[in-house]
Amino acid sequence: MMKKQGGFTLIELVVVIVILGILAVTAAPRFLNLQGDARDASLQGLKGAMQGAAGIVYGRAAIDGQESVSSAKVTILGTGDVDVVWGYPAASETGIGRVVTGLGSNGDWGVVSASTSTGNSIAYTFKSGNVGTETSCSVVYAVTPAVSFSEPTITVNKCN
Repeated sequence: MMKKQGGFTLIELVVVIVILGILAVTAAPRFLNLQGDARDASLQGLKGAMQGAAGIVYGRAAIDGQESVSSAKVTILGTGDVDVVWGYPAASETGIGRVVTGLGSNGDWGVVSASTSTGNSIAYTFKSGNVGTETSCSVVYAVTPAVSFSEPTITVNKCN
């Protein structure tokens, strides 16, 4: 009497491997593109940090009576003098760059080389690799000195 052998045939094994290969090829790009999402999340985190810091500085400027002045300095404990425009941090290394931890030469974020830091806006991007430009993969902090009591605008330019 012959025993019936249990198990998979070679053809069944090849079919399963082919199906798994097709699934891997179609699903892998969706799951492997997490680096761009992580960068965008980091940029959103920096935007939140800038918003929080701007609010704290504005509170200090209001206490000092500097919220109605187009250009002034306020002293923040542990940070030193911060340049402000209508009570909010100025768009410079001595403004927003001084009050947000991690910005500037000692942090994880660097000023985009094409940023107009001497004007009314400054853009920050990831320090390593110089991946950002002012219009891609950066956070742009802008103030409007000509408009009284205007809040800064903070724009996130997602990574491509």
